[in-house]
Amino acid sequence: MCKLPYNFLSRFMDRDELLQQLKNGDIKALARIISLVENEHPGYEEILQSIPASAAKIIGITGPPGAGKSTLVDGLVGLLVEKGKKIAVLCIDPSSAFNWGAVLGDRIRMSDWYTHPNVFIRSLATRGSMGGLHPKIIEITDILKAFQFDHIIVETVGVGQSEIEIAGLADVTVVTLVPEAGDEVQTMKAGLMEIADIFVVNKSDRPDADLFVRNLQQMLAPAFSKHYHEVPVVKTVASQKQGLTELLDLILHQLQKSHLTDKTFWLLAERAFYLVQQKRMKDVDKAVA
Repeated sequence: MCKLPYNFLSRFMDRDELLQQLKNGDIKALARIISLVENEHPGYEEILQSIPASAAKIIGITGPPGAGKSTLVDGLVGLLVEKGKKIAVLCIDPSSAFNWGAVLGDRIRMSDWYTHPNVFIRSLATRGSMGGLHPKIIEITDILKAFQFDHIIVETVGVGQSEIEIAGLADVTVVTLVPEAGDEVQTMKAGLMEIADIFVVNKSDRPDADLFVRNLQQMLAPAFSKHYHEVPVVKTVASQKQGLTELLDLILHQLQKSHLTDKTFWLLAERAFYLVQQKRMKDVDKAVA
């Protein structure tokens, strides 16, 4: 692994300077602070403690691989930018088994926004986390909230019965599926019922999309009595920008009534346990052990 020059680290480890730059809307300072936190450079905890609280809302986009999550996010970003909103996107990617780096396989789908002044996109690796998110996801989203983005979108690696962290992090969780996902839905049924605020059936121009939507609604029907609202199902063709306006309207409506849930407290408890485990085992070397 290439080591950064000493001058690079010393230049950007001034906490007060970085925080002031963040407050002034310096996008470079935002990226540097995220890097410091992500890589746990000395002093990052003091920076986190100095970041002001914010009530910015988080939109979670999840679903099985190949469901079109990145294309869906790309379309939603476009609609929000048209409304004059500032958007942050965190793309959680699988990790390289050798250096823990992010595998940036699908970022090309959002290439139109990388230089847009109102859009910030950051790819993060899971680094072995089993919940489909980054181990420092809570801290990184807090940093983004301090930058005063209007919306923060988090796209996860995938979803399964055990990968429900996004439901604790996000104010609204969108689960993306495709018409051919019948068997996968059966496998993930319990997890999907628990975490979804909105279902999206993407690529709905494919055969049997309507049948899949009906089956999905019937599958969810027994769970309706346990919800304070029905879980809407939206058909989209993200690659053709179809159905995205309806989806965004539903997301914004759900954000207005979002509130803390048991999943939020579960995520915070998991995070606290992770920190305790990390501190207690910091001197344990897996290679030596």
